[in-house]
Amino acid sequence: MLIPIHDRTARRARIESVLLDVDGTLIDSNQAHAQAWSEALAEAGFRVSVGRIRWLIGMGGDRILPAVASIEADSPLGKLIDARRRDLFLRRHLAHCAPQPGARRLLQRFADEGLRQVIASSARPEELEPLLRRAGVDDLIDQAATSADAAASKPDPGIVQAALQRAGVAAAAAVMLGDTPYDVAAARRAGVRIVALRCGGWDDASLAGAVAIYDDPEDLLGHYDESVFASSRLPPATVHRALRRVTQQGGRHGHVSPTARR
Repeated sequence: MLIPIHDRTARRARIESVLLDVDGTLIDSNQAHAQAWSEALAEAGFRVSVGRIRWLIGMGGDRILPAVASIEADSPLGKLIDARRRDLFLRRHLAHCAPQPGARRLLQRFADEGLRQVIASSARPEELEPLLRRAGVDDLIDQAATSADAAASKPDPGIVQAALQRAGVAAAAAVMLGDTPYDVAAARRAGVRIVALRCGGWDDASLAGAVAIYDDPEDLLGHYDESVFASSRLPPATVHRALRRVTQQGGRHGHVSPTARR
């Protein structure tokens, strides 16, 4: 169900790109990541419950390891634990993660609307492709920014800023889609509006700062025409003017450019 908290000024700028979080947003993987972290830490002698780690998922290992075990991620031990966590996740847990409801259909709608889709994820680069395949959306993504593209993970804005560079758009021409308060904070610090989803497990109070909150991708798709993403379309009057201009200038073939057809 939609929370009607749209920023009414948000729809004035035409949207050209959507920046996409992955874990919890496109695929139901937050619990699996927490489980893999807990298991990897236990093998290294650190007992940390899945429940404690669960609400840190959305940040990267550079923040999770210091928070739960006082281990620096770039230390030899930190690198060892992170590598083991990654192996456990990909080999043991990813196969049990399901795409979020409506994820592929929503991204197909974005593609049909001409939006450039760029990943903005705290995931490791080597995890991203398997995650996107499992989510069933790997063929719909244009570019990606991951933990390798920023000095610090979310809620630092670095990954979102890197995604904007990949998209080749200004912050005002992009909207992010995410599921954690870390996504919200990172987007806002980068000057990007964000639409939040509850399917990652967070409540509305935790997602405060988003321009709108939906249950999951399917819920957003059901409200698409009233959402901030609808501003990716050119106003009808603009389309009519463009078509008239092209018809007048296009010669006997009357060619219409892709932009004019949107």
